[in-house]
Amino acid sequence: MALKKVKGSLERVFDKNLHDLVRGIRNHKDDEAKFIAQCIDEIKQELRQDNIAVKANAVAKLTYLQMLGYDISWAAFNVIEVMSSNKFTFKRIGYLAASQSFHEETEVLMLTTNMIRKDLSSQNQYDAAIALNGLSCFMTPDLARDLANDVMTLMTSTRPYIRKRAVLIMYKIFLKFPEALRPAFPRLKEKLEDPDPGVQSAAVNVICELARKNPKNYLSLAPVFFKLMTSSTNNWVLIKIIKLFGALTPLEPRLGKKLIEPLTNLIHSTSAMSLLYECINTVIAVLISLSSGMPNHNASIQLCVQKLRILIEDSDQNLKYLGLLAMSKILKTHPKSVQAHKDLILQCLDDKDESIRLRALDLLYGMVSKKNLMEIVRKLMIHMDKAEGSMYRDELLSKIVQICSQNNYQYITNFEWYVSVLVELTRVEGTRHGSVIASQMLDVAIRVKAIRAFAVEQMAQLLENSHVVASSAQRNGICEVLYAAAWIAGEFSEYLKDPRGTLEDMLRQKVTSLPGHIQAVFVQNIMKLYAAILVKYEADDDTDAIHEVSDLLVEKLPMFVQSGDLEVQERACCILQLMRYVKKLQDKEVSCADEVSALFAGELNPVAPKAQKKVAVPEGLDLDKWINDPPSESSDDEGPANSLFIPTDSSMMNESLTRQVEELSDEELERRREARRAETQNNPHYLKLGGPANKPSKYQEVVNVEDIPVANIDLSVPLYVPGTKRLSDKYLEAERQARKKDRKRRHGKKSKRRHKSESEEDVPVVHKVDIMGGEMPEGATESGDEGDQELDDNDPHKLLDIDLDRPLEADEKLPVRTHRVVSPSSEETPVEEKKKHRKEKESKKKEKEKKEKKKSKKDKKRHKSGEDSAHPSLLIATELMSPGHEAIPSPGEEEDTVPQPLPVKKDTPPKKEEPKDDLDFWLSGQDAPVSVEVTAPEPAAAAADVGSEPEASPPAEDTSKHKKKKEKKAKKEKKEKKKEKKKKSKATEEEEDVERSGFEEITSDEPPLPPMSSYRLLAEDANIKMTYETRVKSQQGQQLIVSVIFTSLSLHHLKSLEFNVMDSLNTKMDRLPGATSHDGVPVPFQLPPDSFNEGQFAFQVQSINVAQKLRGTLTYTIKTEEGSTSEKLDFKLYLPCTAFLVATPCSSDAFARLLQGGDLSSKYSIKLPNSGAPFSHVLAKVCFYGHFAIVEQIDQSASLYSCSTQGHHICLLVKANGGGDVSIDGKCSDASLLSGVMEEVKVTAS
Repeated sequence: MALKKVKGSLERVFDKNLHDLVRGIRNHKDDEAKFIAQCIDEIKQELRQDNIAVKANAVAKLTYLQMLGYDISWAAFNVIEVMSSNKFTFKRIGYLAASQSFHEETEVLMLTTNMIRKDLSSQNQYDAAIALNGLSCFMTPDLARDLANDVMTLMTSTRPYIRKRAVLIMYKIFLKFPEALRPAFPRLKEKLEDPDPGVQSAAVNVICELARKNPKNYLSLAPVFFKLMTSSTNNWVLIKIIKLFGALTPLEPRLGKKLIEPLTNLIHSTSAMSLLYECINTVIAVLISLSSGMPNHNASIQLCVQKLRILIEDSDQNLKYLGLLAMSKILKTHPKSVQAHKDLILQCLDDKDESIRLRALDLLYGMVSKKNLMEIVRKLMIHMDKAEGSMYRDELLSKIVQICSQNNYQYITNFEWYVSVLVELTRVEGTRHGSVIASQMLDVAIRVKAIRAFAVEQMAQLLENSHVVASSAQRNGICEVLYAAAWIAGEFSEYLKDPRGTLEDMLRQKVTSLPGHIQAVFVQNIMKLYAAILVKYEADDDTDAIHEVSDLLVEKLPMFVQSGDLEVQERACCILQLMRYVKKLQDKEVSCADEVSALFAGELNPVAPKAQKKVAVPEGLDLDKWINDPPSESSDDEGPANSLFIPTDSSMMNESLTRQVEELSDEELERRREARRAETQNNPHYLKLGGPANKPSKYQEVVNVEDIPVANIDLSVPLYVPGTKRLSDKYLEAERQARKKDRKRRHGKKSKRRHKSESEEDVPVVHKVDIMGGEMPEGATESGDEGDQELDDNDPHKLLDIDLDRPLEADEKLPVRTHRVVSPSSEETPVEEKKKHRKEKESKKKEKEKKEKKKSKKDKKRHKSGEDSAHPSLLIATELMSPGHEAIPSPGEEEDTVPQPLPVKKDTPPKKEEPKDDLDFWLSGQDAPVSVEVTAPEPAAAAADVGSEPEASPPAEDTSKHKKKKEKKAKKEKKEKKKEKKKKSKATEEEEDVERSGFEEITSDEPPLPPMSSYRLLAEDANIKMTYETRVKSQQGQQLIVSVIFTSLSLHHLKSLEFNVMDSLNTKMDRLPGATSHDGVPVPFQLPPDSFNEGQFAFQVQSINVAQKLRGTLTYTIKTEEGSTSEKLDFKLYLPCTAFLVATPCSSDAFARLLQGGDLSSKYSIKLPNSGAPFSHVLAKVCFYGHFAIVEQIDQSASLYSCSTQGHHICLLVKANGGGDVSIDGKCSDASLLSGVMEEVKVTAS
């Protein structure tokens, strides 16, 4: 044994360690791969040895090789061997290698569970810490499930070193095993108040990461985080908390009022720029949430803007960028506060960093108003002249166009100025945005009728100088403006001053160098101009001019016939033949101006972008059917396809590749050099080299500056020099002069108006824009293509969307591994326990059924006595719903949510919304609530207790009386508990007798079907309540009707109701003609006190296979004796997939043919847990809420059918299982629609 130890130590002396490996790799740069292969062979030999130190050294070297990119997965088992070492230095090497090389698919990870559990329970805190560190890198769902309980116990360790790591790794466990979140959350919540700041910081990090995707589940923690925010001095913890508050504020606007003061204090006091930025971001989010119906916080906004100005003026480019980014967020809600810093934003346009310049451009886009538009555009154009780089210049050009054209040219008051700006932009060299300028020219000329004369004049000038633009056609895309110029000049030729001159400009030879699509427009509009000229000349009876123009066209059009573009050829050939025919008629002195002009009569309207998609497919046309016989599968394998242009012969390709360059003799080379010298000598465009070696030319000898003659250059195009006065500047100067006069006039009047700032309405609008929608096919309307975006199915945070405020159930526990203990009675005890569980479940079910019977009887009595006469019977279920429910709950749950002045029963479950109640109490700003244990006292006694609790320090005599009262209460509670136990035992005995009597008796004595309603609660406040129902028609596949019942809860008159739902890409609300997407639909009635009425609203839906949530607002006015006040009620309109289903009768034969046809390829199955309701009740709920029709029912199974408004067939098989569960199997042609319908059925029917 001693010899073995000596031998092992000697081997270790001669083994290469990690330092030797690194040194060897550096020394073998030429043959690095060969050296590493040799080292890997040596490492494999070392791993076969029994000595753990040698194995650890080998694993350390493998870890370094893995960092270089080599695969070491073959050594995974050896890594686990080193991890299991008792020596910490070796264990650390093993865990390091595992954290780098192990992943979720590593097969040997299943062997590490017990080893990691042993390390976690080690007395050495460093062993536990290194196990936690490594586990975080290779966490799998199995490891998370098996080790969650062990990690959670470490969260209560006495050592902060361990607690901190245990808290952090819980986040990885939640991602892989979401079921652990609810059991572990109470302990995680405790760590927020841990005495150690490191543990506290770790808990804040974990909860903030969890709340990043699902913030609503952590709203109840707001008081705890608020306390941390006001007490912590750790900047990173504050940043995390403030980010979380920024996500929570939109969900609970009342939270914003509490946050404003501490956040502004932090902004004033902190010197950390990162914390300052997050505070400003959260203040912006708070002010956005408080913007509706709350007082303005101008002081907070001004503070944020001033601090952001400091960031923007900082020399650090990162801070400057963040300042501009935050300023853009303020701009959306408070544009005037940002517009005051316009000078600073314009300075950022001169920054060296292009990203900062682009961000400043985005800010300018939102800062524009009717007053400053011309000034901002002028500065941008001056900046564009100085800008370097074509990419940034293009961005400037596109931003100028976006600024001017936003919101249907909202800020443009003079379109002559805008057209002149577009013409000036055509002078920008090297731009690729010529098509953008051209589309703007066309749009303005079509939609602003008053500007057409000026636009045609400017286009004629462009066509006159078209040869200059055409010369740069190959270098950039600015020649696209000629497309617009030719079309505008031809379409609105009646505004041309010299139509013949424009026609000659369009027939120049240089035009043939333009791209083909532009030449095609030239040819078409040449004919339009000719028609206008012909009408004019025939009216003047000028036959000579008519023949001249006709001859000009017949002479010039053949150059277009020779074009390489097929479109140009075809148009030119047709027009040339037409001109020859017209020429023959003119030779016969026949007037044909009316006939030619009739070719272009009428006005062209734009076509909507989605018009082609809206064209209805004719009946009998199958677009998916093959026109010809489909190609056989073997046709692709018959041989390679013959190439039309490139020879595929390999020998020819080899010849071209191996072709040698022809070798020239010395004489031939010298001759070519002499020819090149002579050519350069005679070429005036070639620069001659000057120097002692070169002889001076005659020009160099004679050159004298004074002898150079001055010649006048006749430029057909005015020379443009950057910085000179532009055409658009005269409009800016005219506007400035008008403002000065207006200010003097206002200054002369001594009134209060001079202190008010000018509004946007003061700026006169010279031209009016016609808002024209594109033409659509008959009966079609515009709609979007996409629905609301949700979390990706692969996102692990989607599974963590769990209600954490609901109390833990008995079965919600972390799995704990235990050893199985075999005893003599081990086979009997599970059976007895199962019997007990069954009896308990059966008794609970029977109690629920009895409650439902009693409640349904009470409801019937109420309806008979007319207690609910103020509401229609359809609102039975929806009035009991709490706002925010997306699915219609069962009637039993509805009754539980109704606040009634009845005594609290013992058997009622604990309240689920206690955390929310605490949050509401905290947000209300009152004192801390006193904890009250709710037992089952008499109503009067309960009231007395509540009234006596807020007393802080009662005297001694009162305390003795208080004790006596408590003793009396306890006695009463015991008596009542005994009575209820007796009642329960009697009820269970009676129901067991009923079960023994057989299934037939149970079905005959079924409880009545609970009341069901298709109305859902939409929103409610102190004045009004809205419930809604969806309706569809099978003939109108894309229209949905939402019927809303407005119920007045106010004592005053409600009027001016306006209902608005924000449009999405998939769903759009039908509004009045001319209304925009931001305008609401006025409700055509008023609501007197305690009244209700119904309104219907239509929506156009593109896709029905995804449930949708749409944000909406109801605005109304309350008329009181003091006056009228406007109110606003926000809501979310939920449109489920089942809303688009129509319960269509179907025969059993047709149902069978559907299932056998093969069209219903998608399948989906769900299982409804045993709720104690009879099968007939479950079936009725599925049919009512899911809009299904029963095809056939046999005992405890039924087949259902429904058809969507877009023709999707959905078939269901509902079947009751032996254990009381109900399984539903569905088939449909659309998988997403089927899954959405089945999940909704599962919620409503369970």
